[in-house]
Amino acid sequence: MFRKVLIANRGEICCRIAATAARLGIRTVAVFSDPDRTAKHTNACDEAIGIGGTTAAESYLSVPAILRAARITGVEAIHPGYGFLAENSEFVEACEAAGFTFIGPPAAVIKGMGDKGAAKRTMQTAGIPVAPGYQGDNQEPTFLQQQAGIIGYPVLLKARAGGGGKGLRLVENSKDFLDALASCRREAKSSFGDDTVLIEKHFPDPRHIEVQIFGDSHGNYVHLFERDCSVQRRHQKIIEEAPGPGLTGNQRHLVTETAVAAARTVNYVNAGTIEFLLNQDGQFYFMEMNTRLQVEHPVTELTTGQDLVEWQFRVAAGQPLPLRQDELAFRGHAIEARIYAERPGHNFLPSTGKLRVLRTPAAIYFRTQAPIEASAVRLDSGVNEGDMITPYYDPLLAKLIIWDRDRITAITNLRSALDGFVALGVETNINFLRRAIGTEDFLIENINTGLIARNEAFLLKSGSVVGFDYLILSSAGLLQAERLQTASDLADPYSPWAETSGWRLNSTYSRAISWSNGQETFETTLLYPAPGSRHSVCRLETGRDSAEFEILEQNENCLTILTDGRKLTGRVYINGNTFDLFFGGEQVTLTRIDALAYASQIEQNETQLTAPMPGRIVAVLINENQVVPKGTPLITMEAMKMEHTIVALADGRVDKILVNVADQVAEGAQLLQFTPNETANETANGRG
Repeated sequence: MFRKVLIANRGEICCRIAATAARLGIRTVAVFSDPDRTAKHTNACDEAIGIGGTTAAESYLSVPAILRAARITGVEAIHPGYGFLAENSEFVEACEAAGFTFIGPPAAVIKGMGDKGAAKRTMQTAGIPVAPGYQGDNQEPTFLQQQAGIIGYPVLLKARAGGGGKGLRLVENSKDFLDALASCRREAKSSFGDDTVLIEKHFPDPRHIEVQIFGDSHGNYVHLFERDCSVQRRHQKIIEEAPGPGLTGNQRHLVTETAVAAARTVNYVNAGTIEFLLNQDGQFYFMEMNTRLQVEHPVTELTTGQDLVEWQFRVAAGQPLPLRQDELAFRGHAIEARIYAERPGHNFLPSTGKLRVLRTPAAIYFRTQAPIEASAVRLDSGVNEGDMITPYYDPLLAKLIIWDRDRITAITNLRSALDGFVALGVETNINFLRRAIGTEDFLIENINTGLIARNEAFLLKSGSVVGFDYLILSSAGLLQAERLQTASDLADPYSPWAETSGWRLNSTYSRAISWSNGQETFETTLLYPAPGSRHSVCRLETGRDSAEFEILEQNENCLTILTDGRKLTGRVYINGNTFDLFFGGEQVTLTRIDALAYASQIEQNETQLTAPMPGRIVAVLINENQVVPKGTPLITMEAMKMEHTIVALADGRVDKILVNVADQVAEGAQLLQFTPNETANETANGRG
């Protein structure tokens, strides 16, 4: 076994690999970029060494920097994790040339399977079913457009060198093909350094079933059963399960045996995954081979009781597979939910900023063996409270994994665990995940890639969730915060001047408070206790609802309130005028506002075109003085290797373009000077 290993990655996967290494007595070395100097993964390893740079290309994707760190620290082997250099055959060759063992498959396998076109041709030759498509070397745009027509729309454009949904575009018809191709190539080039693409027939709402396989250098192969990864946004997985819900025994046998046959075909060594599409008619098609550990590997670990990272170490050290196929079995059900810093209501754009508050449910870190009776909660995370979530790397905050004896119980426990997860300072997809696992489709196992689209209105709802109870909770939080602040500001907290009950000698004090959730405003009136009444009971009124409430207990951020004869318990986190409320399985953010300032802000948002995130300008799609209708694509940005197109919010005229291609812009930076039609007409008529 190895004595010392460098982990050429960051975040939660570096922490996870280090945990297994520590259990096996292997010393580990972390690498870090300039923004990651104090990151969690640097403390998870025995040593940490800086490799410089800010972006991924300057740091974690720099082969010379990684190898230099390996030489300085005297390691024997390098584990790539997933992403970055994990599927880079040239990196594998460089590691071996420098005398380091690469903990993964051989370079030839990575190269052969990394080119999706070549991989499909290899599988076709081996008799493994492959979806109709074009995987050739002719990359001339009009030729590719012709091939798409032959295959039949809709089609998928995919980066031949890529994965993780990057460089993937769904094209519904011929007229959209060339624009989609250009966008696909830009993202593929940025993510993988290779802009070649393949075309694949798009099947409506298939399931994504993947099989965990392992091979060793002694000619042994096994599978560790399947995972369902069908619940995706932006073609990237967010919820994964093992075993695949609803698969029959025959289907499981067919797909797992086919996966092992695929591994044998290419003489695979170490951990890998074979991904299949399961069509509506029950037909499996080979999609791709991932020549690395997968993000979702914990669900396999919890259902099989095997530590896949330990298997990787042992196979890389030349040992045979720890178990034969007949010694492997799965038990119970595991579900993984990926918690991202992102904005579900804005096409899942990454969210950046300081992770001001981080509270997680009680969990076991990196547990691979599920208990016999009790449920297991596992949390794989690479962030700490106070960390900056930057635009340079993937915005994954944590993976929350639940195991239990059956699927329904696992879903119930996952919902409870999500209720206990608090991440503030950035927007997250936690509400979205809670709703997704609560949809009828998910509960009855009607799972495929169309689940999110079918339930979009429910999953992305925002302002409609702000019920009266949230306004009571925010008002109670405001009162408690003011009482604590007043008491702390005075030398004598028992002074009558410390009283904040709103008591008046001959009248009831009322106070108008306006709240906003970003989509609508909520006007409330807070009535303090009347003379002669209990000072602790207040009344909250809106135009529609009214109720008395009394704060019974406060434990840090948790408030228990009595209102209209029932108890209401929730959590309130206050940062200036921002109130983050957790109640009823939802998180709602309310801002205490000045009505005039808010109206001005809403009007400005409708006419100003600003960067929704930090990023790089990759395309300017219009010209100055061009008149455009609402919805016209104007500028395309890239952040975290994903593209986002800014569109016109109203009919109008582009007066001036303020950015150029390749410019790096901050969140909120103005990109255009734009005049909506109504304003332009008023100016022309002398009323502006």
